[in-house]
Amino acid sequence: MHTALRQYLTITGNYWLFTLTDGAIRMLVVLHFYQLGYSPFAIAMLFVFYEFFGIVTNLAGGWMGARLGLNRTMQLGTAVQIGALLMLTVPDAWLTVAYVMIAQALSGIAKDLNKMSAKAGVKMIARQGNAQLFRWVAWITGSKNALKGAGFFLGAVLLAWLGFQGAMAALAAMLVIGFLMTLTLPTGLGAIKKKTSPESIFSREPAINWLSAARVFLFGARDVWFVVALPVFLVSIGWDFHWVGAYLALWVIGYGLVQSIAPRLMASRTTQANVYEGPGANVATGWTFALVLPLAAILAALSLEMTQAWVITAGLAFFGVIFAINSATHSFLILRYSTDDKTSMNVGFYYAANATGRLMGTVLSGFSYQWLGLAGSIGFAMLFVLIAAVLTLRLSALET
Repeated sequence: MHTALRQYLTITGNYWLFTLTDGAIRMLVVLHFYQLGYSPFAIAMLFVFYEFFGIVTNLAGGWMGARLGLNRTMQLGTAVQIGALLMLTVPDAWLTVAYVMIAQALSGIAKDLNKMSAKAGVKMIARQGNAQLFRWVAWITGSKNALKGAGFFLGAVLLAWLGFQGAMAALAAMLVIGFLMTLTLPTGLGAIKKKTSPESIFSREPAINWLSAARVFLFGARDVWFVVALPVFLVSIGWDFHWVGAYLALWVIGYGLVQSIAPRLMASRTTQANVYEGPGANVATGWTFALVLPLAAILAALSLEMTQAWVITAGLAFFGVIFAINSATHSFLILRYSTDDKTSMNVGFYYAANATGRLMGTVLSGFSYQWLGLAGSIGFAMLFVLIAAVLTLRLSALET
């Protein structure tokens, strides 16, 4: 097997196993603590450290990857996640808000170390131009999200079968396999020889900055209604945990599948020399504006008191397809805009923006649902989509 392909499959395999545990943890914590009587806003607070430390980790992790190698940062992220899982195997009496927030902080550090390492690693091993880069990054991102959906379902099933603590132990054992896989990656993958100062993690390239700013609000728009508001809403109208887990899992799996085939769904762009360039900022702008349509349709249908289950199912499917193409485009653009010597730092900076959007969306998901209901959460999502679209307009201007 070709060396680059073997390395790509190793990175992807670790990322898959990690993503299964990450999705399962999210569903386990939401459902278990709702079952214990926590309010939606209190549940959202459990994830604050997860998202906050994701911001810090992406900034520092990009610099670490440039100094130590992406293989080391991926190994570190996997090991920390195993520790975070084992922390949650203690009895319920120990699972205070502060304790769970600390475990979630470690999980956030682990997730973003792993994510940054995987995405930047693809850039370092894809050497056959933008066409291969777009295919590989779309596949690793899309398949990861499909498996995150499977993780939601896995978490719900393990909660029913093994209980909260047993589920966490099973996930930790699974991730040990992922750690062993990373030991086969070449030492110093993506490391650069010249010294880089910690200050260099903050991007000064306009395209990177505008793309990152748009990413904040793009992912805030998703999480403000998806993370807490939607699963709690579904439980509140009588769905049991299995159905909630299966429903959200199917959505994320479908979302991931669309992401993975995005290069086939989108028109190719080539230079005069017939060199494939992939989607540009104008494509990102158009698809971001398109996200307004499903959100507006859901709000209109809810205002007319149409059947809630039908409205949510159709609207979420429509939103997922458009969002998946958006995310695949963004993931390609950050790598296309990055030179090899700054890939890990640019990717770290960009996914710090991603984590900022998730943090904002997670907190507002609990807050808006508790005080404004599902319609309020979707209203915030529409606002964030419009802000993201305006920011990508500026990115489009830079390419002209």
